[in-house]
Amino acid sequence: MKFLILPTERPLLGVTIAGSILLVVVSLGFLAGFRSLYLPITCLDDESIFEVSAGSSLNRVVNELAAAGVIQRPQLFKLLALWRDVDEQIKAGEYRFESGISPAGLLTKMVAGDTIQYRVTLVEGWTFRQALQAIWRSEKIGARLRSASERELVALLGIDSNSPEGQLFPDTYFYSMGTTDIDILRRAHNRLQQMLASAWESRLGALPYDNAYEALILASIIEKESALGSERGYIAGVFIRRLESGMRLQSDPTVIYGLGENYTGDLSRADLLAATAYNTYRIEGLPPTPIALAGMESISASLNPLASDYLYFVARGDGSHEFSSNLAEHNDAVNRYQRQNSTQ
Repeated sequence: MKFLILPTERPLLGVTIAGSILLVVVSLGFLAGFRSLYLPITCLDDESIFEVSAGSSLNRVVNELAAAGVIQRPQLFKLLALWRDVDEQIKAGEYRFESGISPAGLLTKMVAGDTIQYRVTLVEGWTFRQALQAIWRSEKIGARLRSASERELVALLGIDSNSPEGQLFPDTYFYSMGTTDIDILRRAHNRLQQMLASAWESRLGALPYDNAYEALILASIIEKESALGSERGYIAGVFIRRLESGMRLQSDPTVIYGLGENYTGDLSRADLLAATAYNTYRIEGLPPTPIALAGMESISASLNPLASDYLYFVARGDGSHEFSSNLAEHNDAVNRYQRQNSTQ
């Protein structure tokens, strides 16, 4: 019996080899394309700013990156996000893509939410309104409170007081695009609450305050009285001894604050007699609210005054003060520095 050998094995072998070659070529092409995701983007000669809108899907982000010419292989970029399992983790915001960054680097940056950061600084001694104006002047902040009343501001911040004055902690706050004035105010107020609560817990005993808010009021006065950290503890001691002995505080900054726009830049005798709730030459005890943003040094001083027998102080004219234990010494110091300043 004769067997016939069918001539079909060689063509099948050829198809198999051709398929294998094609698979290798496709795989190599895919690997080359995938590798390109980790190479610097050649079209980014300089830095580029790119914005991811809130609620954007992966498809939308990829399409916008491709339309802007930032990525050349959008499908591969999308596959990378799916492979990393971060397709739903891209954060909204404004991004700065530097020259030399790779597509994979873009994805890492957007997943991490590494957005462009701006800053606003609230300065010690500012009023609440000055702080709010500084926030409004800062770039990329949404102004929502321009027409808000003081009552509305108090409600928004959850303040247990009739006034927002002094209820922010002076510091530098970083933020990204989309942040509003409300966001910054809440952060600054919450920070104050934390710092004040911590300082209140470590206060000296037997201080003439009913609560931490009263300590904040005095801290704001200390803040306005002196820019020298070395003096604040002594100034706090002067005011606390005055409160304890029933003496009036007689603080010029409180008078100035009470005068508001009527203050001309030079305190007169008439100003010291002005009937305002903040004139501590006329009222007993503390004014009704803080008069400025108090920094941590002033808050600490109001709760940990330095021991002394001082009851008075007067400005020397160089930013420092001379302290006295009795009225005769104080009057002598006042006359001396008034004469000195008048001859300069």
